[in-house]
Amino acid sequence: QVQLVESGGGLVQPGGSLRLSCAASGFTFSNTNMHWYRQAPGKEREWVAFINNGGGGTNYADSVKGRFTISRDNAKNTVFLQMNSLKSEDTAVYYCRAPTRGREYWGQGTQVTVSS
Repeated sequence: QVQLVESGGGLVQPGGSLRLSCAASGFTFSNTNMHWYRQAPGKEREWVAFINNGGGGTNYADSVKGRFTISRDNAKNTVFLQMNSLKSEDTAVYYCRAPTRGREYWGQGTQVTVSS
């Protein structure tokens, strides 16, 4: 079955960096566009970044543009989110999403906390 497993979250100081990973299985990863979302406490889940199946096309929410970079390794069925210059407002649970097989699949999320 389809599985998405995020990792790499943690506690980081403002201005710091983290690299999130999302390991995928159960579907043809190299044919699937991938997304990162996040959900802060008391807020709706929001889209963060997109990467197309080949990795050559990306897009970002304005709030993270210039600070976050999405990438993928199709040989390892993994999508990444490099997060630099982190701010307190980046604190959230981060999820990867795979639209595949006519459905939406989500991972369980990884917590990112930005605090001094």
